[in-house]
Amino acid sequence: MGEVVIHEHDVVVIGAGGAGLRAAIEASTAGVSVAMICKSMLGKAHTVMAEGGAAAALANKDPRDSWQTHFRDTMKGGKYLGDWRMAQIHAQQAPDRIRELEQWGAVFDRTPKGMTSQRNFGGHTYPRLAHIGDATGLELIRTLQQRGIHMGMDVFMEFTVRRLFKTGGRVSGCFAYDRNDGSLHVFRAKTIVLATGGITRCWEVCSGSWEYTGEGHALAYWAGAEMGDMEFVQFHPTGMIWPPSVKGILVTEGVRGEGGMLSNAEGRRFMFDYVPEMYADEFADTEKEALAWVDEVVSGKLATKRRPPELLTRDVVAKAINSERAAGRASEHGGAYLDISWRNPDEVKKKLPGMYHQFKELAAVDITKQRMEVGPTAHYVMGGVKVDPYTQETSIPGLYAAGEVATGLHGANRLGGNSLSDLIVFGKIAGEQAAGAAKEASEFSAIAQSEIDEVVTETLAPLLREGGENPAKVVNDLREMMQNKAGIIRTGGLLLEAITDLDELEERAAATSPGGGRTYNPGWHQALELSAMIDVSRMCALAAHRREESRGAHTRDDFPETDHSHWGKVTSVISLGEGGSMDIGFASYPEIPGELTALLDAEDLHEG
Repeated sequence: MGEVVIHEHDVVVIGAGGAGLRAAIEASTAGVSVAMICKSMLGKAHTVMAEGGAAAALANKDPRDSWQTHFRDTMKGGKYLGDWRMAQIHAQQAPDRIRELEQWGAVFDRTPKGMTSQRNFGGHTYPRLAHIGDATGLELIRTLQQRGIHMGMDVFMEFTVRRLFKTGGRVSGCFAYDRNDGSLHVFRAKTIVLATGGITRCWEVCSGSWEYTGEGHALAYWAGAEMGDMEFVQFHPTGMIWPPSVKGILVTEGVRGEGGMLSNAEGRRFMFDYVPEMYADEFADTEKEALAWVDEVVSGKLATKRRPPELLTRDVVAKAINSERAAGRASEHGGAYLDISWRNPDEVKKKLPGMYHQFKELAAVDITKQRMEVGPTAHYVMGGVKVDPYTQETSIPGLYAAGEVATGLHGANRLGGNSLSDLIVFGKIAGEQAAGAAKEASEFSAIAQSEIDEVVTETLAPLLREGGENPAKVVNDLREMMQNKAGIIRTGGLLLEAITDLDELEERAAATSPGGGRTYNPGWHQALELSAMIDVSRMCALAAHRREESRGAHTRDDFPETDHSHWGKVTSVISLGEGGSMDIGFASYPEIPGELTALLDAEDLHEG
């Protein structure tokens, strides 16, 4: 079966995006030995694709901002289904994490007074996103890498982790293979931090790059960790839709934060028709009022509270575009028009340089003169591994999770910009806690040879099969099915069909034969990724079928109302059952204390 190389590190961090790097930095600072395993090249993390900014209540653009308001916005945007403890920690600690990045060399855009500039984003009451043009994620990764590579951690690039090992119920290591030469590796560890990102490659139209196949979610589930809120998949309202070769590529919310306006085929700003009652007091009623707000922001004055409706939360905007298309008012290629050309061309190029070049090069559109065409794209999963809010430890002792692979902070819908601050806040906590637990362990736990042999056999199995389908065909069929049956608008019937289809796809996946050997074989990688893609898709479909209401990013056409009496109080919990069954139950977070409840909108909480 081939030689297995053994490595030993106190802490193993799986994933090298913002959360993984921040965890590895914190663990290294604590003096333990750290290995970082990443599926792609270092620097290619999905965090790079986060463009608009990192949300933190620095109060630089508007002194009225505070952690309390950020907490309220996060809870309200998540339709009150998030873990209030994580929302509080995040809101309180995000400003310090941004200032820390600046101390480490991050070059944020500046206000005329030299402070970190902040821009508006959907669902945030005040300008809150610290940004570097529209390349914030890239600067975040650059800064963290520059900090991290000098700290002595070992980096294993282009490795895929296939299994987590447990000894006596506690995590004891993981198995991975090198994607280049196919070599096999076991990492013995005292603690492990999962920071593997999301699952959006399971949908046909998505903003995620090829790495986002949900393997971190699946690794935790297969090891027995509890998963939560997997029905909540955010469809970002603005992805490119033309030409077909670029369909799904993200168009940053920063375009709307800088005054971009959405219109339909009739030229009308349709978002005024879709303001939910719970947001009625916060958004402009007329185009004149909305433009006046933008003028105030652009001029640097204090913004009024009534923002343009394009800055509603992502779930609302995405469903509005979908509704306009269903009503026959879509743009030329089936989406909506997004226009920033009314602003000064030099300002557009300065504030949104990435978007200017992206549309110029990929769509031959000059956004300083022409409208963009945009439409919803699968972008982020709010669900993931359930963690302790104070330690980030999962239900498996010694296994921690941070970033998109973990759940709790975002509830039913994530606010733009909260993802980047999520990474650095909870990545730090996970690294700190993992290092502390590793120090308490006197030695490495033994890993059963039978388990190693089993996963080696599973990993090499596709290469021994002949006459089966090309795994790429099964992947494409899976993504198309999830797009059509578990997409932005769902019904119970379609979700049941999806669950049945996934059973059939699982049988097909087990018979795929990529051909070739272990060296530079992308077909082999796809054949192995299918098991994770199918299981995370099944989690989503199962949880979406059980939640018989519409809330945040989860919309049931057959249950269009939001049911606060029951579903507003519980989150879905998925676990691996006896005999390999996928079991689902429901749980509630502890009651929000009175001093935090007072910060929230009582009418939205449906109290009394």
